[in-house]
Amino acid sequence: MSANTRPLGHATHEAGAGANAAALAGVRRNERALFAGLSAPAALLVLVLIFLPVFWLSSLSMFDRAGELSFENYRRLAGDLYVDAFVVTVQISACVTVLCVLLGYPLSYWLSRRSPRTANLLMICVLLPFWTAVLVRTYAWLVLLQRNGLVNSTLLKLGIVDQPLQLAFNMTASIIGMVHIMLPFLVLPLYAAMKSIDLDLVRAAIGLGSSPTGAFWRVFVPMSLPGLFAGVVLVFILSLGFYVTPALLGGGRVQMIAQRIESTITIFSNWGAASALGVVLLVLALALVGILHRVFGLDRLFVR
Repeated sequence: MSANTRPLGHATHEAGAGANAAALAGVRRNERALFAGLSAPAALLVLVLIFLPVFWLSSLSMFDRAGELSFENYRRLAGDLYVDAFVVTVQISACVTVLCVLLGYPLSYWLSRRSPRTANLLMICVLLPFWTAVLVRTYAWLVLLQRNGLVNSTLLKLGIVDQPLQLAFNMTASIIGMVHIMLPFLVLPLYAAMKSIDLDLVRAAIGLGSSPTGAFWRVFVPMSLPGLFAGVVLVFILSLGFYVTPALLGGGRVQMIAQRIESTITIFSNWGAASALGVVLLVLALALVGILHRVFGLDRLFVR
């Protein structure tokens, strides 16, 4: 290659590289414009259905009944009545979540080990509650747990108790009903996570000297944690705002935040106080999600 050809070739190469870079930049701009155009309807929908109502709710909580800017609605939340409602709400939500984990994890593991045909049939039984209204399921539990219900009648006939037990209209009845309704929300993501686990890894651990129990706890359980975490978040967050089941099975003796919001609006017509309760409940839910993310890692739900 002559001395005059090398600079010409180098300049041609730089011109080609520049053209390629310009073409790639144009492709990236087109891709960003296409992505923005496709996501604009969804972003508008989220803005109208989520952010605007939350903004409206937050603005209501900052005005008193006279329409003056005030934090009176938030100051009244420090009263014992509202603090007790928050404590009861967190207690019931935590109990429901723990019971759903204790029932849902072995159930999901058992379902994941069945043949596809059997697992599909059994999953229909798990999904069956989704096809029945929450109100109907709650009234069904009310019929079962009431003083002359099926449970008390059976216990009396068997001679286990001398008089009917107070099973309905208390916190226990509320928790039982909520566990029944919330269990599918934990089973579905957990079952999907367990089905994706490669059992050869468990067999390899056993082949390397681990016991079956040790391989289960050291290999299978850690790999199922993303599904378990997703189910726990769903059950706990949804339980925080539950209304129908605690209102009916609690019989007025169980006052969660949702019941407080309802009574604040229907009895006292105080939309500002009710909005403040909703805002605090939303902040509480976001804070719990943040804590769970710091402990378990939210990105583990999406990166497998």
